Amino acid sequence: CIGWGQGRQAEGTAMDRLAVIEERLAHLIRANEDLSDIVTGQQAEIDRLTRRVALLMTREAEREADGQPAPDPHQRPPHW
Repeated sequence: CIGWGQGRQAEGTAMDRLAVIEERLAHLIRANEDLSDIVTGQQAEIDRLTRRVALLMTREAEREADGQPAPDPHQRPPHW
């Protein structure tokens, strides 16, 4: 049989544990939101870079279709 003092102590311990769990959950929710924001930003950057690569690929295909020679990859640009 649990006496009056023992029951209150167990209740306090359970409440303490619940408070710790709630605090940890709050931190995890915040971390999840922060990571979601980061992933959203990264996806926007990936989309932007994908569009730029597609544009460069189109330009290169047009240049090749016009019969222009490919630039020498070892030649320094004229501003050097």
